[in-house]
Amino acid sequence: MDQFIVSPLFGDGPVHFYTPTNVTLWMAIAVAALTLLLVTGTRGRAVVPTKAQSIAELAYGFVYKMVEDVTGKDGLKYFPYIFTLFMFIILSNFLGLIPMSFTTTSHIAVTAILAFAVFITVTVIGFVKNGAGFLSLFWVSSAPLPLRPVLAVIEVISYFVRPVSHSIRLAGNMMAGHAVLKVFAGFAQVTAVAPIAIIGVMAIYGLEVLVSAIQAYVFTILTCVYLKDALHPHH
Repeated sequence: MDQFIVSPLFGDGPVHFYTPTNVTLWMAIAVAALTLLLVTGTRGRAVVPTKAQSIAELAYGFVYKMVEDVTGKDGLKYFPYIFTLFMFIILSNFLGLIPMSFTTTSHIAVTAILAFAVFITVTVIGFVKNGAGFLSLFWVSSAPLPLRPVLAVIEVISYFVRPVSHSIRLAGNMMAGHAVLKVFAGFAQVTAVAPIAIIGVMAIYGLEVLVSAIQAYVFTILTCVYLKDALHPHH
């Protein structure tokens, strides 16, 4: 599992919170790729778009439609934040598929920061926009009265578990896929099963490309769902 080891870029000393590591490097590469695609790639704003502009416009339209459909018009003001999340995650996932690279989204430390940032942001928006009315999110008024206190406790627990499930889902899927790739690649060194293992690597790699896109989509659409709850807690 050496592909998941966090190591310093310079020297072999201990890793502190300020130490530049391979995680730092690949997160910086993801940000650079994001800037290159969305800023440099769309600078010309050509009527006949370049490949980079086409990709950027497709991604923009896809996430914009997602935010509008899930959260409504009220949620569009938060589109830049959600779009940045989506692009950072999907680029980090795809960069992690490059041989000898590092998949930053396979580490719970990275995905937990993203998830808790969403949780805190959504909670603050909920209270700022609705005040104490945001607490109605936990009170199931359509349920029979005797069950409402029990359901309220369940809803509160479910709400605070959100960042945990939000982060583990992404990190777990990325780590599992890369671990399976490593296993098949190891079997490829055995002459007797090498052809089958190579075919398996190709199949799993193709599946990982799909999973990388799907997990970015799942993380983003869950963010939209949580934002909708904050904007419209009574619904």
